[in-house]
Amino acid sequence: MNSEKSMTAGENGNHANRKAWMSLLATADAKALQDLWQDYGCNPDHTWLRPPEVGGVMVQGRMGASGAPFNLGEMTVTRCALTLPDGTVGHGYVQGRSKGQAETAAKVDALMQTGAAEDVRRQILSPLEAARQARKMSRAAKAAATKVDFFTMVRGED
Repeated sequence: MNSEKSMTAGENGNHANRKAWMSLLATADAKALQDLWQDYGCNPDHTWLRPPEVGGVMVQGRMGASGAPFNLGEMTVTRCALTLPDGTVGHGYVQGRSKGQAETAAKVDALMQTGAAEDVRRQILSPLEAARQARKMSRAAKAAATKVDFFTMVRGED
């Protein structure tokens, strides 16, 4: 008998949404995130569960995306956790050594679990997603410019 609480469809959907915005915050440009946060103009009171701290994580890869995992190397990350006065907990994990970005990510994560979620999505997450899509398109265009088509000429039989 499994003693773990099973997720309902609604909780599973919320989990997937949270995973998406956490990924977006973790990989966002630090300056863009800070600028959007400043424009949002809300700095909620909070209590630190874990103040921002810098550390390392081991990154694993797989050959062909499906082979056995291997340790690729270490990556620097900054993490923190905070709680809002209503008890909502926010976590921030970001690439690199930006304690400010980790703090902002944790605040956004916490606010996304409150009634302010739609405003936060519209004013912070949507512009970050648009910037990420623009970066993807730019990278794809650069890669397409270097594409080489190889072909074989068929010679007549002698």
